[in-house]
Order: sequence, then C-alpha cells, then structure tokens
Amino acid sequence: MTELTILMPCLNEAETLEVCITKAMNYLKTSGVEGEVLIADNGSTDGSQEIAKRLGARVVDVPVKGYGAALMAGIDDARGTFVIMGDSDDSYDFSNLDPFLHELRNGSDLVMGNRFAGGIAKDAMPPLHRYLGNPVLSAIGRIFYRTPVKDFHCGLRGFSRAAIQGLHLNTPGMEFASEMVIKASLTGLKICEVPTTLKPDGRSRPPHLRSWRDGWLHLKLLLTYAPYWLFYYPGIAMFFVGTAIFTALMFGPINIGSVSFDGATLILASALTLTGFQMVCFYALARVFAVRFQLLPSSDRFERLRRRLTVDNACIAGAILLFIGLIATISAIFSWGATGFGNLDASYIIRPAALAVVCASLGVQIITTGFLTHMLQQKISPADRDAA
Repeated sequence: MTELTILMPCLNEAETLEVCITKAMNYLKTSGVEGEVLIADNGSTDGSQEIAKRLGARVVDVPVKGYGAALMAGIDDARGTFVIMGDSDDSYDFSNLDPFLHELRNGSDLVMGNRFAGGIAKDAMPPLHRYLGNPVLSAIGRIFYRTPVKDFHCGLRGFSRAAIQGLHLNTPGMEFASEMVIKASLTGLKICEVPTTLKPDGRSRPPHLRSWRDGWLHLKLLLTYAPYWLFYYPGIAMFFVGTAIFTALMFGPINIGSVSFDGATLILASALTLTGFQMVCFYALARVFAVRFQLLPSSDRFERLRRRLTVDNACIAGAILLFIGLIATISAIFSWGATGFGNLDASYIIRPAALAVVCASLGVQIITTGFLTHMLQQKISPADRDAA
C-alpha cells in the first residue's frame, strides 16, 4: 500500500524539475516511506516529461490549463493515502517532509506549510507578496473562515487524499490554493501548520504567477464563499443606519448645531435602507444556493432561516408593506389635491412620498426574494441533475 504521493505540478520546468524529483526520491528512500513521486504535467514542451520518467517519477498528462487543474488531476491519479504537494521550481525543500507526514499520521486532514515561521530567504518572495498580498489575504481568510492558517498561499502542503477529494474542489487557476483552505475550514476538517522554508526558485524565466491578477482571483474567492461578509454584515449595517435616520427624519428636519438635516438626507437614508435590505436578500439567496449545490455546508441557523423564508410568509410581509406604501401614496395625493394639484412645497410632500417608495420597494423585494428562495429549493430528479 502506498502511503505518500509527492505531487508536483509542472509546466516547462526542465531547469529545476530534476533537482526537485531527486530530493523527493531521496526523502522517500532515507525515511523508509512507501511512496511515489507524481508529476502533473500541464503541457510542457521543454522535455520536462522525459526528465520525470527518466528519474522514475510517474507522469499524468493534464490537458486543461491551470495550476488548480493540474493539481486536481494529480490528486485524482495519486496512489498514496496522503499527498504532499509542492511547486517544481526548487523553491521548496522536498528533502524535509517529516513535519508534514508526522501531522498527517496524527490525524490532521490538511497540513499547511508556513513560510513566515520557517524562514524566507533573501529575494525568495517579492516584497509586494511578502508584506502586502500574502499577509492581507491570509488575514482576511482567518477572519472570514475562522481558520488557524497564517500562510494561505504556501505551495507546500500535505493532506489526506480522501478528505480533500471530498471537498469537490473545482477552481482551475492559482486560486485553487485558497479554495482548498476555505472549503477545508468550512467543512470542519482538522487543519494545522508547520514551519517550512522558501528559497529563490532556480528558473531563469519569470514565474507563472501574476501578482495583481492572481491576487484579485484569490480575493474574489475569499468573498464568494463568505456571503456573511460580502452581503449580510454590510447590508444589515446599511439597513439599520438608513432606517434609523429615515424614521427620525419622517417627523421633520433635524438640527444639530448649525447643521440642518432634511430632504436630501432623507433621500440618502432611503437609498441606504433599500440597498442594505437588498444585500440581506442577496445573502439569503446566496446561502440557499450555496448549500443546495454543496458549495457551503448547512447549519442550524441556516435551517431556521430556510424554514422561515417561505412564499407565504414573504407574501404576507410584502403585502403589509405594499399596503403601507399605498396609504402613504394616497395621503400624498390628497395633500397635493388640497392645493388644487398645483405647486407644492417639496419639504412637505417629500416625507409621504419617501415613505411610499421605501415601503413599496421593500414589499416587492420581500415577495420576489420569497419566490426566488422557493424556486432554489425545488427538488430536481437525478436525471435532470446529470443533464445540467
């Protein structure tokens, strides 16, 4: 039985692939681990595949381009119970994998390398990545997903093959590194970190990584799987602030010192209220969709929310708000009629008009959200699912 697969993604790495494979092979030999070296080749044209085969490594051809695509194919093809993956550019130390294997044997599902704890050699990481990109994105990941990982983007990491396959990872690009940590955290896998080192890679060409493009891809993924932070928290803050200001201004202008808040502020508060409520609705829809299609795990709080988001409840709440909006509209029309439908003081008519618009808009949003939620929860047959 193969215990360990040392997996390396490869795209034209002829300059450094031999030294990486040699280190990995020597590690397996000296440590007495039953294992293999597997190269997930992404279409190399520089002889990398021949180098790997000559050194005794297995090669899996991956026609779909991308770092994540290569690794997913390699994980699927791996024979080991555990997999330790690392870049084939000679920046990581494949001769010292004991800390990773030790944690895996002790029950960890994902063991992340931490380059900041182990040591980053001079010129091994660009200053932009070392002092801004990696720390900021890793901090966002820890806050959003309550994970202990302090180096989200370390390319040297070990994991249980079965556990990671159960996450159904699907991003083909560099953001695959973040997706693995995100989904492992969301599903409650046991995660730990061990120190590792990083040295300058041995290639004469530029790396495949593109700082701003790939950084944006990582950030998008962090936000995509965190509907609380993307929609709910900012939405609920905007809604309550807007509603508080709106309610206060409905009774007349507010003067604070020499500053007067009136119609313009009421319009701004209306916008905050409506925008905030729409973001909360987006959160509910995104959460239902993500759980339905196994992008996010369910929870007791979500199940309570799902049970309350029925079409009946939405229609009742929406109808009440629409009725209030209708009454406000009629009141405004009567006030206008009292003047002979002529010119009307804007500061007088703006309040019932604003109330009508806000209540009617909220009512429509609630009703449509209820129907969309119901649609997302409809059962589909296995045949329909396969066809999709």
